[in-house]
Amino acid sequence: MKIFGIDPGSVRTGYGCVERTGNRHHLVLCGSLAAPSSATFPERLQHIHAGLTALLADCRPDCVAVETIFHARNVRSALKLGHARGVALLAASEAGLSVYEYAPAEIKRAVAGYGRAEKPQIQQMVKLLLGLAATPAPHDVADALAVAICHLHNFTGPTAEAIRRHKPSKGVARSWREFRPS
Repeated sequence: MKIFGIDPGSVRTGYGCVERTGNRHHLVLCGSLAAPSSATFPERLQHIHAGLTALLADCRPDCVAVETIFHARNVRSALKLGHARGVALLAASEAGLSVYEYAPAEIKRAVAGYGRAEKPQIQQMVKLLLGLAATPAPHDVADALAVAICHLHNFTGPTAEAIRRHKPSKGVARSWREFRPS
């Protein structure tokens, strides 16, 4: 299974594609998209869209995982982040891919085991999980890879497959946390 993770940002959008083979995660590609600092905001959004569209066409992942918006201190920054997120979702939708969204705390828990992990901890865990020689930088790239790893941990493997096949009813597991094999 090949997952394309996106960490949207209006200045720099991180991306990373991770493939799972058996029980191992492998890095396919990663990087960030940043428009020139002189670009207007609409031009930055166009740059993000064009870049993600090309990357999704080249990589051909099974699905896309995106980080959701967290509470921002500045309303203007949150709106810009929302626009960048919308452009990322549009690129994935145009590619005909399923999109899965994860909250930052959920991503941190899946990768580092702690929902309030700091950026350096996430970078180090991504390095370890993917067997990289160096920590992914900038942090947007590590965050995008963490989103992809989070999706792999949540939606692959025998437990997740059993949950997908299982039809929940009253008193029966509705999420993987509640699932108990019979």
